[in-house]
Amino acid sequence: MTTRNAARYRQHLAKACVLAAGLWFCSTAWSIDNPPQQDPLPPGKANIALAKLHDITNRASELAVQALSMLGINYRYGGTSPETGLDCSGLVRYVFKEAWGTDLPRTSAEISRVGEKVDKIDLRPGDLVFYNTLRRGFSHVGIYLGDRKFIHSPSAGGQVRIEDMDLAYWKKRFNGARRIVTEGEEPH
Repeated sequence: MTTRNAARYRQHLAKACVLAAGLWFCSTAWSIDNPPQQDPLPPGKANIALAKLHDITNRASELAVQALSMLGINYRYGGTSPETGLDCSGLVRYVFKEAWGTDLPRTSAEISRVGEKVDKIDLRPGDLVFYNTLRRGFSHVGIYLGDRKFIHSPSAGGQVRIEDMDLAYWKKRFNGARRIVTEGEEPH
């Protein structure tokens, strides 16, 4: 790793840490600012629902932190590791493997058949978003981060970066979204 790449890596890692700390702080502040109110659910069910929500938030944070640590990694067609470069599906596979230990298929088209379909308005951080960038469906994939943003490895000459889903280019090419459900998780 060159000195320039090492500096860039540290810079991106620092940004990822700041974001993770922000996510943690926001979730903590939310729980402090919102005192417990009378639960409409019986105590046991309320605790189970709260535990599931907490688990979803933690799992999404794990994915987001792992994905953000890849910012600035060079694109490489067929690439599967940060050291040599990543293509879009290589990025997604690497992040899910590192964060959750989940093995995903190799191509974006194959990944588009895993998990459960999610409506665009129901996207949650960690969901996969698919695009038609090569005149065929599901030719590109990224990881949704929230606030209409996703992270992806774009194309030759590019680097892993964050994009706005509402840009005309991405809006026009959106193919759908999937949520990866792991063992022990219930589909929604």
